Amino acid sequence: MLGLPVAAQQAGAPAGGAAVTPAPVASNPIASVPASPQTPADSADIRKKVAEQGDRIEAMRSQISAQMAQLDAMKRALAEQEADYQSLRHAVGIDVLDKQRAGNIAAGGAGASALPMPAADSVAAVAPAPQQQPVGEAPKPDTRPPEVAPIFQQPGVLTPKGRFVIEPAYQFGYSSVDRVALVGYTVIPAILIGLIDARQVKTTTQIGWLTGRYGITDRMEVELRVPYVWTHQDTVSREIFTGTATDNAFGTSGNGLGDIEATIRYQLNVGGPDKAFYVGWFRVKSNSGKDPFEVTTDCVQRCVENVLSEVPLSVTGTGLPLHQPSGTGFWSLQPGVTWLYPTDPIVLFGNVSYLYNVPRDNVTRHILLGGTEQLGKVKPGDIVDLSIGMGLSLNEKASMSIGYEQAFVGPTKQNGQRVPGSTKIVLGTLLLGGSWRFNDKRTLNFTVGVGVTRDTPDATVTVRVPMMY
Repeated sequence: MLGLPVAAQQAGAPAGGAAVTPAPVASNPIASVPASPQTPADSADIRKKVAEQGDRIEAMRSQISAQMAQLDAMKRALAEQEADYQSLRHAVGIDVLDKQRAGNIAAGGAGASALPMPAADSVAAVAPAPQQQPVGEAPKPDTRPPEVAPIFQQPGVLTPKGRFVIEPAYQFGYSSVDRVALVGYTVIPAILIGLIDARQVKTTTQIGWLTGRYGITDRMEVELRVPYVWTHQDTVSREIFTGTATDNAFGTSGNGLGDIEATIRYQLNVGGPDKAFYVGWFRVKSNSGKDPFEVTTDCVQRCVENVLSEVPLSVTGTGLPLHQPSGTGFWSLQPGVTWLYPTDPIVLFGNVSYLYNVPRDNVTRHILLGGTEQLGKVKPGDIVDLSIGMGLSLNEKASMSIGYEQAFVGPTKQNGQRVPGSTKIVLGTLLLGGSWRFNDKRTLNFTVGVGVTRDTPDATVTVRVPMMY
């Protein structure tokens, strides 16, 4: 009877759905309590929290997008600053100065420059990312000598490995020599009994040559030089043994292939900042040009042995060649060493060489209307050459050099005896040079030489245009 109302309530609960009477408490109250169903209020709270979380996610996405846009703007600003920095370096010529100074600035690292150092934060902000290098392999340093405007025949920088340089060049030279020879004796001071040989010799020389250089390695190159020579000489003299006071002019010209030269150069050491570079070289000069013994000499009346046999001594001739030679007539061997010492902001350089002229046996010369004359063994004097100078880079395209060259020429010997009138000669030349670089492969070099001793040509002008391939 007591269980009937409970059974009736349990049977009627699903139909009414109004209320649920809790079940009787079992022996384990925690295990017997069923999960309470979720109310509409709880669902609304969950939906509200989901909506708020979605709003927060969208806000974070918007913030991330804004930060990415800001980062892109900073990258563009950094690229613009880097471009401005590079243009400023190019404008003031720092890149060229780095090369001229043999890497003093480049040795300081990626952030080093010749400009005032910025703050540490800005350096860290604009410092480029380090280049990836293979593990265990250091980057190759630049071990080549610095490049300067060349004023001597020896270039400062060797040709890179596998590269070929063609260098057309032109040289103009002019010299004027005055000579007075007194033949007689003096009775009292200032009174001469005899004859006077007064002579002025004016020589104009033009040489055009084509030079080819090839880099065997980064520290060795070979060179071949083929010249073509134009020479004109005017001689104004009062002939000896005639007693005349009238000046006679005699002009001769000549042109042809000159003496072909071959040279090999090797960089002896690895220099660097405040450390000298040494380049050893060896040159061989041939006698491919027309030598002075092949041209005809007007020596019928002017040679001493012929003049003494002439009776009467009314005509003496000139004693000069009828055509100008284009070569020296002798093979030559010339070893030498060129050194370059970079020190900010200039580069000092110099050269030491010794030229040995190989003697010739059975030398003969051609005489006008007289056949040939036997001269025997002839040995021209050897030459010791010393030169020194300095170069300065003005900007990324222009540079200039100044230097001095002095050569000591020995006397000429014939059959082991010194030729009469042949003495030691000192040739001194002051050299001024400039260089203009069109691009990495084309350069214009200009050199002016001024003679400072009597026997040196008065002026020489040389123009060279090396072109690398």
